[in-house]
Formats: sequence, structure tokens, C-alpha cells
Amino acid sequence: MIIKGLQIGLALLAYRNLLNSKNRSLAAENKTIHMSLVVVGSMAFDAIETPFGKSDKIIGGAATYIAWCASNFTTVKQISVVGGDFPQSELDALANRGVILEGVQIKKDEKTFFWSGKYHLDMNTRDTIETQLNVLENFEPVVPDSYQDCEILMLGNLVPGVQSSVIKQMKKRPKLIVMDTMNFWMEIMMDDLLHTISLVDVLMVNDSEVRQLSGEYSLVKAAKKIMAMGPKYLIIKKGEHGALLFHENEVFFAPALPLEEVFDPTGAGDTFAGGFVAHLAKTKDFSFNNMKSAIILGSALASFCVEKFGTQRLTEINESDIKTRVQSFVQLVNFDIELV
Repeated sequence: MIIKGLQIGLALLAYRNLLNSKNRSLAAENKTIHMSLVVVGSMAFDAIETPFGKSDKIIGGAATYIAWCASNFTTVKQISVVGGDFPQSELDALANRGVILEGVQIKKDEKTFFWSGKYHLDMNTRDTIETQLNVLENFEPVVPDSYQDCEILMLGNLVPGVQSSVIKQMKKRPKLIVMDTMNFWMEIMMDDLLHTISLVDVLMVNDSEVRQLSGEYSLVKAAKKIMAMGPKYLIIKKGEHGALLFHENEVFFAPALPLEEVFDPTGAGDTFAGGFVAHLAKTKDFSFNNMKSAIILGSALASFCVEKFGTQRLTEINESDIKTRVQSFVQLVNFDIELV
């Protein structure tokens, strides 16, 4: 018996074909035919130490990573808050990529959210050294009228009540709501978190968070329990071990690309999310098969993010880099097997 190809290979090839379409320049491409994408999340300062280096205060935040990534493919409408200390040059750089900042509040007399952390040798665990909520402490997002055409809503990791408040402000429910969250909210406000989870279509969490949220060790059992909470799709991020996509009784696994050097995993999950929602906005297809391709794109872009500190690598890549990286994924998993 000859078995040719895999689900992964098909998803990769489908995405590679999409990348080969003409006239895809970042700035000049007409993106108005895509689904309207609204991103909610933090824009922040980070100070990071890993076994391979240390950064000074640099630009970070979930919404920042998502916007830098997603703006490679579609227009992003951003909702966030920053202080008067956030560089105007950073806002201008995003605007030049087509990121709409009408929903970004600037509190001139306050400071931007700040997080400092130190990663362990395995780069999967870290210690928080300092957190300054600053403008995030009393953040009340406001959805501008120009964002009310939202078709895909990406909720970056924030207080669950803040995430649900954005959903409530939408006059018409978006066609797809994607949510990221973390274990911290499970520990201090589980009821609010469960309420927000019940409102979304796609939930993104890592493997330890899945187990904490569900009370199940088996990821398959955990996925079934979490999808019963409301989401139709569950994405489990496994860092250097890839990602899993669950929907009803279907499962898809995408590997992570082995890299020679990993400097900073901060923001990799947000970058993954940016690639995922951008692909869906561009293709206007929420099928399970197309979500496989979206997972591959997210994984490819996340592999760029970890190569340098903060958002630096994301500011450097171009269309050719992305095509080459996706091709690396094709080569990683494409094979034929002959059973004997």
C-alpha cells in the first residue's frame, strides 16, 4: 500500500499556493476586500532576560505582536491603551503598515504597561520579575463606530471582563471571535473567564492551561470538555513542540520549525495568533481545512519572532522571507511512506 502525503502537507501546500498569488506588496495591496479584522490587547514595554541575552526596555504587548504579524496580509483595526511614554515612532510604524489606531487610547499623563521576566534554560518556563499595570489597571476599551463592521474579532490576553466588554459593544456579532487567555485569570477570576469563553468561537491556550482549565490530563479529553464550554474550535499551543487544532471529532497537528537559535519566546504565541486570524481574514474561509493552513502560517511567523528580542524580527521580514519559511515547513513534514 502506498500512502502519499499528510494532512499537514496538504495544508502547507494550500497555503504555499496562496502565497504565490500576485501583487501582494505590504503597503500597496488593496486590502479592503478582506474580512474586517479588529484586534484587542495590550501595547507595552518589556524587559527580558534569557540564557542567551538580555534586553533593555523594549516594545511588547499582545496587540503589538499581533498587529505586526497580521498587517503582512490584511488591514488591522487596533484597540488598546498606552501611556504618554509610548514612542510616537512606534505608532507611526504600525500606521505605515496599514494598522488603524483609532481605537488606541493615549493617556498622556500615565505610563504604559510594563513587564519584566527571566526565562529558564528550557525557554518554556519563566519567572516574572516585575509587573506594572499602569494604564491597563483601569482600561475601558471603546469600540469606534468605524470598527462596527468587524467580521473577525481577535481578543488578545487581557482581563476576561475587558474582553467580554468589547464583544458587548459590537452592534452585530462578528462572524468569528478568537480569544487568547492565560493561567493567571484561571487562578483569580475563573467565573469571569468561563463567561467570556462561552461567548467565543475559537479559544487559544497552551497545554498546561488546557489541563488547568479542564481538570483533565489527556489533551483529547480536555479539548472535548473545553469545547463543551462554548468554543467550536480549540487551539493548544505547545511552544517548540507545535500546535494542535480541535473541532468536534477532528484533530490537526502542526509542528514547530526546529531553529538553531532561539533568543526570546516572548510574543511567539501572539505572533502565532496574528498569522492565524490574518489568514482567515484574507481567505474569508472558516472551514476546518482552511484553519489548518492558518495554523501553519501562524507557526511560520512565530518561528521568526523568537529569533530576536521583542518585535525586532517581525519588523524586518518581507514577503520573500515568509514564502521561504513556509517552504521550510513543507520540507519538514512532506514525505511518502510505503508499508511493507
